[in-house]
Amino acid sequence: MKYMLMMNAPRGTGDWGVMKWSEDDLKAHIRFMKNLNKDLRESGEFVGAEGLAPPGQARVVRAGRNGAPEVTDGPFAEAKEFLAGYWIVDCDSAERAYQIAARASAAPGPGGVPLNMPIEVREVMSAPPVEA
Repeated sequence: MKYMLMMNAPRGTGDWGVMKWSEDDLKAHIRFMKNLNKDLRESGEFVGAEGLAPPGQARVVRAGRNGAPEVTDGPFAEAKEFLAGYWIVDCDSAERAYQIAARASAAPGPGGVPLNMPIEVREVMSAPPVEA
């Protein structure tokens, strides 16, 4: 089963602290994430992962006249957190997805202290077969 693990960061402009970390702390955090992804690749559970740009760069797009994109910079739903990045994993159970999410949550922050950031875990639904 596939699961999406979504890392949420505190609400704001996206400058939730990472950009203020020391170079060593940032390198340790990135090394942790790369090692997590490497381990997931080696176990065959890695499907994909990406960090996302901060909310200030997000845009809302709707189909306008004749299907042309209408792009605005909001409004966005009020939330205490924003999606900072995600993984898609393919594993045998929800419990295994929870284990991976807990590991991701423990990524180091300043001084190596685990961030314990919330990771939302949701099963990726498969679509019903398309009839010809």
